[in-house]
Amino acid sequence: MADKLRTLQNLEALQARYVGTGHADTTKYEWLQNITRDSYASYIGHPPLLSYMAVGMGEPKEKVRTMMIEKMIRGSGAPPETQE
Repeated sequence: MADKLRTLQNLEALQARYVGTGHADTTKYEWLQNITRDSYASYIGHPPLLSYMAVGMGEPKEKVRTMMIEKMIRGSGAPPETQE
């Protein structure tokens, strides 16, 4: 029982510290936004991967980088309508 409580406390501490880990009230849309932004940040943060993608797209590296930053800002479309 003590191990389960400690594990739950550790999980809550991680969720409070890192936004992307989510919580019980995280919607599918919010989770998708976090995953999308984290993925683009990783692509941009690893220059060899960014170069590889730029070659595959046939675009200059800086253009691909700018495109990914814009997608990070824009997100994954409009949030779903809430039913109240």
